[in-house]
Amino acid sequence: MPSDAEDPKLVDRLSRQSEEALGRIAEELAGNPVVAGALSRAFSAREKAVQAQEVAMGALGIPSAADIERLTRRLRSVSQRLEGVEDSLDRVESRLEAVAATASEFEEGAEARVESRLDEISRDLAWLREAQIPSSELPPRSQERLTVGQSPTRPSRTGVRAGAAGS
Repeated sequence: MPSDAEDPKLVDRLSRQSEEALGRIAEELAGNPVVAGALSRAFSAREKAVQAQEVAMGALGIPSAADIERLTRRLRSVSQRLEGVEDSLDRVESRLEAVAATASEFEEGAEARVESRLDEISRDLAWLREAQIPSSELPPRSQERLTVGQSPTRPSRTGVRAGAAGS
């Protein structure tokens, strides 16, 4: 009985010998014209069977493996494009938020500036009104306007005559 140490060596040797024997047999079969012709016809028949299967599946409306592969590639392509569109939309959304924030700040600043300017205009109008009509006191009697058909009041002639007599 062989020992445990000899078993692995024996297995390795048998494995190597069987691989070599199978390799020689495969070479001899591949070199044989009858076997090579049979293999060629088998591969040709396989190809025709695959084509017939695709035609039959197409007639039944069942997609072939090639159809599914093309569809899978197309789906991956569309998925990648969609991810690109989503990324672009995220960038646009970020930009819009930034623009909205800036516009909001501008509106607040513009509103304050408009209110300030309106206050300034109100002060200017009040000053102009005061300059035109200094106060609520009535104008002197000599500066009053007459209504239509009213004759002006004349100062007394005595003062005028006295001045005229003295000249």
